[in-house]
Amino acid sequence: MTDTSDMQQMTMIQAINSAMDVMMERDPTVVVMGEDVGFFGGVFRATAGLQDKYGKNRVFDTPITECGIIGVAVGMGAYGLRPVPEIQFADYIYPALDQLVSEAARLRYRSAGEFTAPMTVRSPFGGGIFGGQTHSQSPEGIFTHCSGIKTVIPSTPYDAKGLLIAAIEDNDPTLFFEPKRIYNGPFDGHYDTPAKSWAGHADAQVPTGYYRIPLGTARIVRPGEALTILCYGTMVHVVEDTVKAMGIDADIVDLRSLIPLDIDTIERR
Repeated sequence: MTDTSDMQQMTMIQAINSAMDVMMERDPTVVVMGEDVGFFGGVFRATAGLQDKYGKNRVFDTPITECGIIGVAVGMGAYGLRPVPEIQFADYIYPALDQLVSEAARLRYRSAGEFTAPMTVRSPFGGGIFGGQTHSQSPEGIFTHCSGIKTVIPSTPYDAKGLLIAAIEDNDPTLFFEPKRIYNGPFDGHYDTPAKSWAGHADAQVPTGYYRIPLGTARIVRPGEALTILCYGTMVHVVEDTVKAMGIDADIVDLRSLIPLDIDTIERR
């Protein structure tokens, strides 16, 4: 069910914040955790205001230990909570690989369904903001080869909120990678322009209330006859600009979920 009674211009950051706010209000088992997500509101301000609204027991800062953050989240999920841990930059997710791959991903199977890990790991990823070698990586491909973990990447504020809500409600662990390059405004086609030059410009109407976009459903960005281009995240906007500039009648598909992958839509194109 989608509540479209109140729409508001939002950046992707604001839409992500709104998704967590909506879910924390609806479900008392949802908790937000990570480095600087509480008082500071996150390095990109994605969790701004949530600790003030829901308290330190539900929105709390953690030590700088990615394996610890994910390990604690796995335990929380097994005992009935729905944690939303943040890895401050996807580049730092590697210390948590064992917890994600060996524990979160396998918990349902190894316990014969007795336990699950309904956790959503949020993390900004990708380049385009002059972040250097420790703030620009795109590790999503690693997790697409790991059974038991879902991998989701939005390209618009509307999708970001709907997909994040669906991920939080899902009973399996989900990695929710957020493209930093389009966090704060519309992609302007100038790939060498610092993000600050267009930060703050909202680019989508987003419902302020609850709605969800089912995981594993691709979005047709534009139909075309010449060829089909599959893309996700920031590259959706790169492809749109390129196709327009070159005058190509291309069919553009935003995958949105890498796992589960919308094979049916891909085959129909």
